[in-house]
Amino acid sequence: MRPLKILPKALNSPLRYLTVALFAALALSGCSTQGGGSAAAATPSSSSAGDTAPASASPTPSSGPFGGFASAADMCSTISQEATGASLLPMSAAQGKTAELEQYKTELAATADRVPDALKADFTNLKDIAIAGLKDQTVYSSGKFEKAMAPVTAWLSANCK
Repeated sequence: MRPLKILPKALNSPLRYLTVALFAALALSGCSTQGGGSAAAATPSSSSAGDTAPASASPTPSSGPFGGFASAADMCSTISQEATGASLLPMSAAQGKTAELEQYKTELAATADRVPDALKADFTNLKDIAIAGLKDQTVYSSGKFEKAMAPVTAWLSANCK
């Protein structure tokens, strides 16, 4: 008896890379709180309406120990979810869910602004590569997405235990 072929060819396509990225992010999403810091200590203070200093002179929302997040658990969970979401952007695009896709892109950009400074450049790169992958599928087949995901995954492994 001949084995049943479910897939006509091997998964050497963006789907394979998306699946690997999804499992990597899911494996890393089991974050626990680190330290005993309070949410109030990590929350950036709000600016008053009368501030006239340029944005570059004010502290960034990502300058605290948890970036712009209230706790390590919130930080780890959000970064992991958004990294996973970045790997799924092409699926939303393929399904024609324009409003949902724009919402994902907005959330990804907001997270890039909130991540701790140590991760900011790598997460911003991941965001940019994921968004570029919406128009250029070779981002996935060439390994660019995996390269961009690797430092984010490594950071999650080191900081979200």
